[in-house]
Amino acid sequence: MTNGFRLDGDLLINRIGFGAMRLPTNVFRGPARDPETGRAVLRRAVELGVDHIDTAAFYTSGDGTVRANTLIREALHPYPAGLVLATKVGPDRTPDGGLAAITDPAGLRRLVEENLETLGVERLDLVYLRIGGIAPPPHGESVAARFEALAALREEGLIRHLGLSNVTAGHLAEARAIAPVAAVQNHFHAAKRDDAGLLAACAEAGIAYVPFFPLGGGRGDLTADRTAAVAVAVAERHGATVPQIALAWLLASSPVTLAIPGTGSLAHLEENIAAGAITLSPEDLSDLA
Repeated sequence: MTNGFRLDGDLLINRIGFGAMRLPTNVFRGPARDPETGRAVLRRAVELGVDHIDTAAFYTSGDGTVRANTLIREALHPYPAGLVLATKVGPDRTPDGGLAAITDPAGLRRLVEENLETLGVERLDLVYLRIGGIAPPPHGESVAARFEALAALREEGLIRHLGLSNVTAGHLAEARAIAPVAAVQNHFHAAKRDDAGLLAACAEAGIAYVPFFPLGGGRGDLTADRTAAVAVAVAERHGATVPQIALAWLLASSPVTLAIPGTGSLAHLEENIAAGAITLSPEDLSDLA
């Protein structure tokens, strides 16, 4: 497992964690996956040294019958010491299985309380304010009122650390004027590097940068990029897979990056965690630049 990172100078976590989005279903609004397999993946992740699980109450199967938070609680509660649970609020499931944006303080409190209840905890370790859906972050949209609402819940003791997801540098500056930001979760991977400026800003401030879709939004997406041929060559040098090299590159890209690859497969979980043992050489990094 890779060297650790201290979240906001407080919680020490390994740099490869686990994303829970694919536990209930493989694709958004997709059919439910076997919940027992999901629980087995979670238990094995902790056995392999994962101490940072990223989830959300809106991570559910299309029919709502399998929920990531429920699986986490069933598999791991009472939680082992040192396990950090990160969640995000803003989106909320609609009756038809879609997502609606919740922006009012009462609505955000409801979502925080839902995560507390479904995870079975009295305080959430890290809560991200998620802006928008899967589309790129909205420029010019203020996050102040929403972040103030979450900061108030932090003061109440319901949240330990605050984060932002799908945001711009402007959003980060706006939020930091209100309360400390421990982590930023944006779309970034070896074949999508347009957020490098915000990553650098996070590194300068000691803020964790946690890419979502670290393997390109699907294990096949990354292999379609121009980076793929080079990544194959690097992978062969290490006796590794292209997804493993993509994860190793993320960890090498900055000391503040944390990887949260998600999977509903035990085999892929083992593969992802093993990427933490790969050290890319200067030649590798040059080839992948």
